[in-house]
Amino acid sequence: MAGFINTYAGNGSMITLTLLMELLGMPPDLANGTNRVGIMAQAIPATAIFARQGELRLSRDKYVIIWSMLGAIAGVSMVLLVSNEIFRSVYSYLLIILFIVVLARPKRWLSSKEVVHQRHPAIRAALYFVLGVYGGFIQMGMGVFCLVVFVLIEGRKIMQANALKILIIGLYTAVVVGVFHWKGLINWRVGLLMAIGQALGGTVAPWLAGRLKNVDHFAYYLLVLMMVIAIIKVFNVF
Repeated sequence: MAGFINTYAGNGSMITLTLLMELLGMPPDLANGTNRVGIMAQAIPATAIFARQGELRLSRDKYVIIWSMLGAIAGVSMVLLVSNEIFRSVYSYLLIILFIVVLARPKRWLSSKEVVHQRHPAIRAALYFVLGVYGGFIQMGMGVFCLVVFVLIEGRKIMQANALKILIIGLYTAVVVGVFHWKGLINWRVGLLMAIGQALGGTVAPWLAGRLKNVDHFAYYLLVLMMVIAIIKVFNVF
């Protein structure tokens, strides 16, 4: 389920981190590291299928990849300096802001046309770097942040944004997994089991995307649903 949700929208880590910490009793730092194994595994088949479907344009998006990777390296180094709980409290309020942004412009999310806005290179570099920093530090919500930047700020179609999101997350997660392993913050037995499930989800989601009508609508409404669930969970509404 997490692999499927991450591919179409984001916030699948809300499911996996909750299971790791609440069900298995892992401390936040160990759960954070173990969670990355499944994310890396789901990105491989999802990226390959999106590429075959023509949703990726690597020659155009090299700039995105480079700056987000640099940000991720900076972000994972912060794991040793800042508490996970502090960053997750910031995430809670960012989630509210992003939810309002997502609801405010539904037509842009559902547009069938791609009109990429030519932002200043420095602005783009800063956005991609900040995305990488966030993703390197804590994965939860990274997919949502990526989609807001790629769809609302840059004007990409939602499925092309999803493809680029998965590629970037997969690349920097490979680096992040190495760092967490070096620090002894991965439970590999649990992580590999998660990898099998999330790789299956990451295979099914883009495969269905090439066959479903109105897949952009499905992705948008799934994104809204996941954000509602995340807000309810984060703020203990019920």
